[in-house]
Amino acid sequence: MDITIHTTVLPHDDPEASVAFYRDVLGFEVRTDVGDGKMRWITVGPVGQPGTSILLAPPAADPGITEDERRTIVEMMAKGTYGWILLATPDLDGTFEKVQAGDVEVVQEPTEQPYGIRDCAFRDPAGNMVRIQETR
Repeated sequence: MDITIHTTVLPHDDPEASVAFYRDVLGFEVRTDVGDGKMRWITVGPVGQPGTSILLAPPAADPGITEDERRTIVEMMAKGTYGWILLATPDLDGTFEKVQAGDVEVVQEPTEQPYGIRDCAFRDPAGNMVRIQETR
């Protein structure tokens, strides 16, 4: 089989703040931006990696979920326990400094984990956990 990861989905509750974080803080390019108001589907991804994207989507747009499920999603987003993503960089300290300068919520400064990975963590504007690990 020849399978790649094309797109992963993270929820957003403020499309402008999410675009500012992923574009201006992380340096990703905006590839698509469709919809209106808070009901926007925005695709971002690393420059030079057109085959890998993050779809920032409104969490309550799926017509197949109930009001209780929507409420649960909103509650989990508010706690920062709904969505997360793991990114990688060869320069964790430099990346941490640049992201931290973007006035974001730091969850964890660069740390050597007991399982051999060095990483840090932030929250995006929707509360999603963004972990960045150092590649060696």
